[in-house]
Amino acid sequence: MKKLIAALLTGTLAFGALTGCGSSSTETPAQDGAAEEAAGDTAEESGDLQAITVAASATPHAEILEQAKPLLAEQGYDLQVTVFDDYVQPNLVVDSGDFDANYFQHLQYLEAFNEERGTDLVNAGGIHYEPFGIYPGTKASLDELSEGDTIAVPNDTTNEARALLLLQDNGIITLKEGVGLEATVTDIVENPMNVEIVELEAAQVPRVIEETSYVVMNGNYALQAGYSVATDSLAYESADSEASQTYVNVIAVKAGNEESDAVKALVEVLKSDDIKTYINDTYQGAVIPVD
Repeated sequence: MKKLIAALLTGTLAFGALTGCGSSSTETPAQDGAAEEAAGDTAEESGDLQAITVAASATPHAEILEQAKPLLAEQGYDLQVTVFDDYVQPNLVVDSGDFDANYFQHLQYLEAFNEERGTDLVNAGGIHYEPFGIYPGTKASLDELSEGDTIAVPNDTTNEARALLLLQDNGIITLKEGVGLEATVTDIVENPMNVEIVELEAAQVPRVIEETSYVVMNGNYALQAGYSVATDSLAYESADSEASQTYVNVIAVKAGNEESDAVKALVEVLKSDDIKTYINDTYQGAVIPVD
């Protein structure tokens, strides 16, 4: 294994799927002290507007939230967005009450996180889904697949299954019958080309594009790496696939807050025609809004 992969694996083995410490966050404008200011209840006023604090992934989630800001301002809310670059801290800061909501994950990840971390977060509304794709690394086409090639996949519980199912759909591996969305590498029963599955924390996968034969990426990390599922992927989930229908990205809040006026307003705006038009025009099939 090349040096970069070895270094990433060293870091991510300790991290684990859901049990490691989150990586650092970056924050959108009004950033210095934003995390501290986010603490406290949502009734805090910003001028004449009521603050709604949301933790989000950079792409596409924070970008979509930026479009929602003026729409929420018209309803009396000041949407404050802080960007995180991992899949752990955004849930912890909502569970602790430091933030009102987060927008970065699908429901299956949320449920697995609650089970493994003991958090009490719920789905306040589904917004969009992002098709998983297989992208070129050192190989430009799946026709070039050869003995012993390496394929990087996300290592968290639900996203790894999704990546493995996509590899199976493209004839690269065969999984044990019936494992479905709970598949892990131990469920691979046929691997005719003896490909090596390199398991990495999701944010690390785009960083090994030049070190592995292929990478299988979450939609948001593909976008951050400058890839479009529609034009750059070698294969991707179909719109009617089990995974695409299952892995809808949601607004998550602490249980009991899903019926608050602020959270309802946030979800309503994110599901509005204005935001759907922005998503469709901006992401060209890499992000798909849901009803």
